[in-house]
Amino acid sequence: MSWTTRATRTVYENPWIHVREDQVTGPHGDGIYGVVRMQHPAVFVIALDDEDRICLVELERYTTGRSIEVPAGGSDGEDPLVAAQRELLEETGVTASDWQYLGRMNALNGIADALEHVYLARGLSMTDAAASQHEEGIDAVRWVPFAEALTLVADGEITDGETIAALAFAGIRLGRFR
Repeated sequence: MSWTTRATRTVYENPWIHVREDQVTGPHGDGIYGVVRMQHPAVFVIALDDEDRICLVELERYTTGRSIEVPAGGSDGEDPLVAAQRELLEETGVTASDWQYLGRMNALNGIADALEHVYLARGLSMTDAAASQHEEGIDAVRWVPFAEALTLVADGEITDGETIAALAFAGIRLGRFR
């Protein structure tokens, strides 16, 4: 049996998210379902340098506290590649000459409509980004070998689900999980 939406109402909305409450009929009968829809897709960047190191950022998240993540952010209505290039520069001061689309994913698909795009950036160049990093809330930028990034996941240091998924996309594309 598929899901049927009998009624829907907006509960909250701002420039980034839209929250609605749906009256539904599903496999187990009637119920209420809360759905968060991101207003624009998000982007995630695996920046890989010539020494096989991944760029990670450290920041304090309001919801979960300290977090180690790949550079990421909202597309704000831009083309996802343009947004990925902007986010990488703003958060890390890094530009890339080679961009490869790794794939798409959905965040929290049990409660959210949140499309995300993942990119691999290579051919990296550093710029000065101290001012924009502060505006973005970035406390530190770290470069770690790809294998060490996976160890950070295994050891529970990286807990951000999208970062873990983006690393998996990159690992698969780079042949690291075969």
